[in-house]
Amino acid sequence: MAQFKPFDMEGMPLEEQPLNWKDMTPAPYDKKTVDAYTRTRIILMNGIENNAVLMSHAIERMHPDPGVKKSMALMRRIDSQQQVAVNWLNPADQSVIETTLGYEQVAVDLTANLAQNEPDPYVKQTLDFALLEDFDHLYRYSCLYDYIEGGDSEMIVQGRTEVKPGRPTSIEHRHPFDSMRKHYDKETADIKTKMNYITITAGEQQTMLYYRAHGFMYPDEIARQLYAEIAEIEEQHVTQYGLLGDPNETMLEKMAMTELNEAYLYYSFAQQENDPRIRGIWESFMKMEIAHFNECARLMKQVEGREIRDVMKADAIGPLVVFEENKDYVNSVLDNQLDLAPNNMEYMRMRDLPDDWASFGYQRVMNAKGVPSEEIVSKAGPNLTERDQAENIRRVKQEMARRVEKGMAAVPAR
Repeated sequence: MAQFKPFDMEGMPLEEQPLNWKDMTPAPYDKKTVDAYTRTRIILMNGIENNAVLMSHAIERMHPDPGVKKSMALMRRIDSQQQVAVNWLNPADQSVIETTLGYEQVAVDLTANLAQNEPDPYVKQTLDFALLEDFDHLYRYSCLYDYIEGGDSEMIVQGRTEVKPGRPTSIEHRHPFDSMRKHYDKETADIKTKMNYITITAGEQQTMLYYRAHGFMYPDEIARQLYAEIAEIEEQHVTQYGLLGDPNETMLEKMAMTELNEAYLYYSFAQQENDPRIRGIWESFMKMEIAHFNECARLMKQVEGREIRDVMKADAIGPLVVFEENKDYVNSVLDNQLDLAPNNMEYMRMRDLPDDWASFGYQRVMNAKGVPSEEIVSKAGPNLTERDQAENIRRVKQEMARRVEKGMAAVPAR
């Protein structure tokens, strides 16, 4: 099993890391020839870098130590430049919906990979639960792609990820209280769990931000509504994933794990990347992130008197994160977990939900004037429309509709 060994890695000195304008704006890939998983790696690392920048900004506003603020400012500037360089690999002729399909392929195959390698049963269940929702988003956006541009999503996913309904988006809408989750214990959690937590939270956060920043760009009403609808589910996902982290981790501890996660992912992807130019970027940025991790470790030692090895409790992280086909795994989760729902931070069958489940009233309000994710199917071509007729999908929709009608009529104010 391939592993990442950060203490054996050589970093790039911080003073050598600033990028010039040319290196910060590399030539984009060709959307007609790029490998689907090169695209997904780029999308994910854009989100990972963006998360590091946002985390660092939050810490600078709350941490009282001037030395910490200065170090954060330096590392944050480099992370910001890396984020631009990664994001600029996307081509200008790739439309918003084409990029969106890439985002959802990231969500499906990344979540499936993390879930299959997650040692914490509760975190794994949370990953499996959201997997079926992102899987459905890929299908809904594929319908939109067919309707808006006459495009075939297979041109984006390249046969690696199936395009068919998952847990219907229409029944994914839940009251905010039902997004609450238990957190892992920082003292006992496996380092892989911590890496998975940071990875999925950052990835879903970037997806949410992308949909919010681009959904308005379509003049078509159903397109605008669909982006708004799915962006709200992504907000739910960011909330539930963010809550999995232990709030007792210090700010410097969280930042050290964030920088370690960046290095871990760049290393993972450098082992898989088939584009030599982009692989070189992954390798270079990995060396930068090793230096950031080492600087955070130095700050923890200086400010908190703690050793980074005592936080990690491991010298290696494995297995690596891999983008690959997960069709069998996704279908097994689909067969066994389609009708799950969260209640009191646990997962249960929809038929067992209490009548006063907060999300019954919430769905009644949100879906009162129609559901864009349902309406878009009727506008897609027959090939996509027929996929929405699976018996298990219809059964789950009907069960939820029955429970919503029976349940509370208003959003509870607890």
